[in-house]
Amino acid sequence: MSVSVDGYVTGPNDSRENPFGDGAQDLHAWLRASASDEDRALLKETVDRVGVIVMGRRSFEKNEGDGGWGDAGPMGDIPCVVVTHHAPTRAYPPVFTFALDGVESAIQQAQQLAGDKDVHLFGATVMQQALPLGLVDELHLHVMPVLVGGGTPLFGALDSAITLERINEVATPAATHLTFRVLR
Repeated sequence: MSVSVDGYVTGPNDSRENPFGDGAQDLHAWLRASASDEDRALLKETVDRVGVIVMGRRSFEKNEGDGGWGDAGPMGDIPCVVVTHHAPTRAYPPVFTFALDGVESAIQQAQQLAGDKDVHLFGATVMQQALPLGLVDELHLHVMPVLVGGGTPLFGALDSAITLERINEVATPAATHLTFRVLR
């Protein structure tokens, strides 16, 4: 997950028309064509490992369809499980499955779909729900050299400490890529 140095995954006023929020257009600069070979290698390695993405309804609605991902998800045809309290009222591309009974059930569904590949979480709310439940094994953070000053905090709703062990770090001109194991 890309995050600013001050811990935000979007800037203020994020919306479908402004998906990154005000002042946060560089949160994903490491994904641009001008990124380094090392950034591209990290992205390829990540995409190759992902079997399913779990995301919240808000992230889904901000990005799906025309003007967003088109008929795919954030990583193309990689299946996505959308956590929501309300069943969809129209048909969506088959890449999307909707989980109506919470993040734990969504992650279980995703694990079954992913087989021997990884389940990735997309969006702060899903992370804030899954982490305290012990459903997150590792955090892959792409820390961008920007201070956003507000918006959606990645870990803003956690109500207890969670201990991490840093297992990898790679610094490129675009980002500092950190991997942590969640200790239980």
